[in-house]
Amino acid sequence: MDEMDGGEEVPHFIAPVIQDNPTGWGPCDMPDQFKDMPYQPFSKGDRLGKISDWTGAAFQDKKYTNKYQSQFGGGSQYAYYHDEDESTFHLVDTTRVQKPPYQRGRFRQNQRNLRGRGGQRGSHQSQLQLLGKGLKMRDRNQRQQRKWPQRQGMRNNKNQPPIKSRDASVTVRPDWITIEEMDFPRLTKLSLPNVKEGEDISCCGSLEYYDKTYDRVNVKNEKPLQRIDRIFHTVTTTDDPVIRKLSKTEGNVYATDAILATLMCCTRSNYSWDIVIEKIGDKLFFDKRDNTEFGNLLSNYLVANVLSVEETHSVAMSCVTTVLQIC
Repeated sequence: MDEMDGGEEVPHFIAPVIQDNPTGWGPCDMPDQFKDMPYQPFSKGDRLGKISDWTGAAFQDKKYTNKYQSQFGGGSQYAYYHDEDESTFHLVDTTRVQKPPYQRGRFRQNQRNLRGRGGQRGSHQSQLQLLGKGLKMRDRNQRQQRKWPQRQGMRNNKNQPPIKSRDASVTVRPDWITIEEMDFPRLTKLSLPNVKEGEDISCCGSLEYYDKTYDRVNVKNEKPLQRIDRIFHTVTTTDDPVIRKLSKTEGNVYATDAILATLMCCTRSNYSWDIVIEKIGDKLFFDKRDNTEFGNLLSNYLVANVLSVEETHSVAMSCVTTVLQIC
């Protein structure tokens, strides 16, 4: 019925074009408005990030690398494929051109001049560059290469004082026979399970109170020194009256505190020293020679510039003279 009783027109229904695909499922032709349009799968749960991030390449933290990436990953629809064009291919002659003798070395000389005159200009241009990861690595390597000659120069400094050769404390004779040599690694690995803990046999001497006000002496807070007439005994083991008394009843090996501390605790020495071991019956006495280094109370013993024995005594005598003048 084309017209109703009132004379109004009725709209007609136009059936759409149905594409029949008997061998598959879905439409066969692509609509014109969707032709040549790339499609990328997406997820509604993806996070929205920045359109362009120019500072992302400078960070080393990879914790948030995949923060704004898609769950489906980037497709290959936006990838660029360069087709090789062999029509513009040319062979290049790489043979080295022989230069005349008067032109050899000119390039290196020009490079040296550029380094000397254009250093400020090159540093100014490098500040304007954006330091990426590769540029930072190259800059760090160049700084290390510049520091290496300086370190070598410090090691090979000609202003260092000459090494003083000191005489040995005892002359080794060729007819002496080496019984045994013990080094520090062997002593550190030495195990003595049968040795018991030591015990005090007797206590000798006295220890006085130390006045701590000497530690706070300055220009405003003076503290006069007091003259005390005392003698410091630095005798050897066989001359010690206490060890002589104990050797009659106790033990079989004897040594003073200075000799034992030097033997057990001295890992490095700038002065040569030796110990004389005397065997009397079945007992051993560790003695020191006269005018030896055991009795010297040195300061800054392990420094690089070590004074000689004569210089040490001269400095000590000058200090004693100054103290006497002050008193």
